[in-house]
Amino acid sequence: MGKYEVIFSIVNAGSHETVMECARAAGATGGTVIHARGTSNPEAAKIFGIVVQPEKEIVMIVVEKAIKDNVLHALYKTVGVNSECGGIAFALPIDDVVGIGNVPTAATNATAATNATAATNATAANDGKEAPAEDK
Repeated sequence: MGKYEVIFSIVNAGSHETVMECARAAGATGGTVIHARGTSNPEAAKIFGIVVQPEKEIVMIVVEKAIKDNVLHALYKTVGVNSECGGIAFALPIDDVVGIGNVPTAATNATAATNATAATNATAANDGKEAPAEDK
């Protein structure tokens, strides 16, 4: 299982900054905001015969498993359904991730192996002497 989880916090429009302030205070470093529209039930509020669908924001926050529970509990207290933000939050596991710090992946390991093989071949081609700097 992976080292990271993604937390989704779905809140009323304009609440993403509150979500991120709360998440950062609990140890998260950043997030991604997606603008969304809520779906409504058949009894949804109508204004002049038009169904009003509330604008929402989905904040995706990738965190290490070690801090996931702290972040979720902080979000529940600060931006939960009973707050002005009217939010929910849940987490899902992440199997693989790239682009976060220096996370080794199969691709980076393969590249490192290829570079090591090329260096070995260059040294062998020069009778065991290291290749000149301009040839590297």
